[in-house]
Amino acid sequence: MHTSKKLVVAATLLVSFAVAGCQSAGVNAADVNAQAAAATDEYQIGPGDALQIFVWDHPDLSTAVQVRPDGKISTPLVEDLQAAGRSPTQLARDIEGVLGEYVRSPVVTVIMQSFVGKADQLIRVVGQAVAPQSLQYRQGMTVLDVMIQVGGLSEFAAGNRSKLVRNVNGQRTEIRVRIDDLLNDGDIEQNIRVLPGDVIIIPESFF
Repeated sequence: MHTSKKLVVAATLLVSFAVAGCQSAGVNAADVNAQAAAATDEYQIGPGDALQIFVWDHPDLSTAVQVRPDGKISTPLVEDLQAAGRSPTQLARDIEGVLGEYVRSPVVTVIMQSFVGKADQLIRVVGQAVAPQSLQYRQGMTVLDVMIQVGGLSEFAAGNRSKLVRNVNGQRTEIRVRIDDLLNDGDIEQNIRVLPGDVIIIPESFF
């Protein structure tokens, strides 16, 4: 009887693990959007980006700069400040911290003028899109935004077998996206949020 109870407990644990595995594999649109909402999607400045830096009430300290290949910028009174990997807001606070040694209560705003960005800030579309390419991520971007930019599906695309590949805490996650249903039937549930670094793979249909 004792052995029988052990077997029942073991079987129950196996079923629980199997169910948990199925739940982690079956990622739905709501889960993906919740994941995207929880993640930080602020743009991170990269080498080559052009920035407009405004120091309020100090036009002599305001300037336009391009981020150097080493990821740093120099502005009046601010030398070799790390910009790459920082959001515009974070960089503005960093500049304020340096200028605070020379100016009383400086107020700085950093505005993006043009984007090059880091490689991990790109959204990549491969396979059967009209114009597969890498796109610069924008805050709030969705699969529909991406598909508009790449010209939609090619005539040979199997859009409903598309998948979005994302790294989550160092783990590769694949999310099924029915792009045909999104574009042709208006299935808005398929219009999931994308995050920097996502790859959308669109396979070719079988004839």
